Amino acid sequence: MRSPIAIVDVDRPDTWTRYRAGLCAGCAANCCTMPLEVRLPDLVRLGLVDAFEAEHNEPRHIAKRLQKARLIDHFNHKHAVFTIARRASGDCHFLDPRTRLCTVYDQRPETCRLHPLQKSPRPGWCAYGARRA
Repeated sequence: MRSPIAIVDVDRPDTWTRYRAGLCAGCAANCCTMPLEVRLPDLVRLGLVDAFEAEHNEPRHIAKRLQKARLIDHFNHKHAVFTIARRASGDCHFLDPRTRLCTVYDQRPETCRLHPLQKSPRPGWCAYGARRA
């Protein structure tokens, strides 16, 4: 008999599961509902900013343009960190709502590449399971 899938609260890392290889294959992309913080090289890799613009413009000017285009929600001037805008559902802008797969996987930001082992509210753990309604 299969054990029931645990209920996870993305905002409460104490409800998360210890990460193990293969866990992502059966995931509902819960990590893709958390705020996504990126840096300028990530924005270039994603194609939201071109290399020329990144090299010749202040990050705050780039942030202003991206906020106006609703591509980012926030810019932290002190740390030069951009927060990618999310859909009304709370999903990442780059998450396919039907398949729950990343649409920019090969270009994904460093935060996503290092999650959950290094870049995570609880490194080594992930928000695997059924989402709390």
